[in-house]
Amino acid sequence: MLNASIVIYKNSFDEISRLVGLLRASGIVSHIFLIDNSPQALAYFQTLGCEYMHQTANIGYGAAHNIAFRQSMVQGATYHLVINPDIYFEPTELPKIRHFMNSNPTVGHVMPKVFYPNGQIQYLCKLLPTPFDLIFRRFVPAGWVKKRTEKFELRATGYNRLMDVPYLSGCFMFLRVEALMKVGLFDERFFLYPEDIDLTRRIHAHYRTVFFPDASVVHYHAQDSYRSFSMMAVHITNMIRYFNKWGWFIDKERKKINAQITANNK
Repeated sequence: MLNASIVIYKNSFDEISRLVGLLRASGIVSHIFLIDNSPQALAYFQTLGCEYMHQTANIGYGAAHNIAFRQSMVQGATYHLVINPDIYFEPTELPKIRHFMNSNPTVGHVMPKVFYPNGQIQYLCKLLPTPFDLIFRRFVPAGWVKKRTEKFELRATGYNRLMDVPYLSGCFMFLRVEALMKVGLFDERFFLYPEDIDLTRRIHAHYRTVFFPDASVVHYHAQDSYRSFSMMAVHITNMIRYFNKWGWFIDKERKKINAQITANNK
């Protein structure tokens, strides 16, 4: 059984309806959860035939998906898909990923190749970040850190082969429910942004976390924190929480994992 969850925050009905239609067209999604963090409940989402759950407050991205994770566990689902509203894919892509997961029981998390609408690759396979990678580089010209960014985003691999990656983007997370039961759900201390890093890292400690380029999706990536001062403040606050949890400049696990991933992908 594969379930899917979509977290809504002031999204349009057309956007959510389109995504629900794609999930259903895949033929393998059993249950779709719509968790709505918007200020007002919108009755028309209930017409989509999904399990619609409006929250009385904006509880955050991870906490909202956790509601659906718990339901998947109760239902005995094998897989759970976390998917952003701004994702588009051909329905045939989901069965490819499920087949790969069925054939590789040591894999706990898969992300497909992700493209921008113009066909360019989004470089979403990353090493475990240092404070510089997530906070400080935002404030220096991109040209100054070009080589470091390319290494951090594993660009030398060409994104054309299967690879194990310790940090995969939260825009599309095809997760094994067994892995969630072992390592735990999204850390709800993170309101937005680093919860995908944290969860991938915890799964990576016990299962393979894999970039699967044989399947692909399109992501209409907004990067709100680069356009809004308030969202940038949220971004930085939560990154501070992440490094308070895992370690700022001394993180032996990060050093070991990054060295291994870099060596494997030369």
